[in-house]
Amino acid sequence: MTTTPRRSDPGFAPVPARWAVRAAHITALLTLPTGLWRLLLAAGQPAGYTGAGYEALGVTGWGVVYVVALSVVSEALALLTLGLVRPWGEVFPRRLPLVGGRPVPVLAAVVPAGVGAVALTALWTPFAWWWATPHPDMTPLGETLLGFAYLPLVAWGPLLGAVTVSYYRRRRPAVAGSRRAPIREHC
Repeated sequence: MTTTPRRSDPGFAPVPARWAVRAAHITALLTLPTGLWRLLLAAGQPAGYTGAGYEALGVTGWGVVYVVALSVVSEALALLTLGLVRPWGEVFPRRLPLVGGRPVPVLAAVVPAGVGAVALTALWTPFAWWWATPHPDMTPLGETLLGFAYLPLVAWGPLLGAVTVSYYRRRRPAVAGSRRAPIREHC
């Protein structure tokens, strides 16, 4: 017989805040424009580069595999943010050997997500100044389109960080003997 946890059960985690759910879904969508742009490059389209600029980029042979793999891995990592607001981020799916059905340790999710948030912020924040420099290997329209494809990635790290903090606050263990009430996040 399967029982459904109740709010009064000690292991029950409160429902994620609506803003955190929205932020996680937005995060999962942030990598789509760049992924689509990279797929255009892999398909042999200059995607805003001049002819010489596209040739210098070297998206042939293994370069195509790299560009496609980079797009797939980026989207997969962005989709992992959903685990911070979904049940599979709180309890391992039963189909997993050894750990199936057990709670996900809070730090096992928070530490990689926190490190990822800091790394993504450090990686993509300088891109906000990308438009300030000329790019002779790109067409003017290509620069604008590429900017709009990559600029959303500036928000990836901060959004992941905010959702990670929300996850931690919601799932952190209660201190034994404390009278601390569970934190309820307001929308």
